[in-house]
Amino acid sequence: MVTNSIVLGSGSPRRKQLLSELGFQLEIISLDIDESYPSDLPSIQVASFVANKKMEALKKIKTDTKILLTADTTVVFSNQLLGKPVDEENAKEILRLLSGQKHIVNTGVVISFDGKTEAISCYTEVQFNQLSPEQIDFYITHFKPFDKAGSYGIQDWFGLVGIKSINGSYTNVVGLPTDECYQAIQRLIKV
Repeated sequence: MVTNSIVLGSGSPRRKQLLSELGFQLEIISLDIDESYPSDLPSIQVASFVANKKMEALKKIKTDTKILLTADTTVVFSNQLLGKPVDEENAKEILRLLSGQKHIVNTGVVISFDGKTEAISCYTEVQFNQLSPEQIDFYITHFKPFDKAGSYGIQDWFGLVGIKSINGSYTNVVGLPTDECYQAIQRLIKV
């Protein structure tokens, strides 16, 4: 059982839950940073870029010796970055676009401890089932996925009916590649 404390630079309830399930005691700091990125940055690198910006901001707030962790998750479809929906209609548009298609969920994670830093990029390919307009409407009405990149949560109703297959880490799609994070933390605290 891991008993280390982590300062999580994220307000994500999913990241909090996953790290708690790994046995970490958490201090949560919601960061309010500019998440913009260079326009010429490839969409598959955006999550890592933003996670690094979050770590820079977190290090200015927390200077103690706890483990610091920041992350950002993006959904990439045909080299197009699909963020969190701005409203109900945008959520419907995103789900219609992804219906029956494959996309990539990318999470960039930065972990810092005792002057050492490790960065992780995790990619998972997700294949959606063909979705009916009724399924999309039901999901958005009942689950309101407005805080989720790509307009869906694999851990809720949508994951039960809307996902045909995944290739890669399930927890990455939830919001944090737990296996890779756990291994990176173990390496940092043992060095």
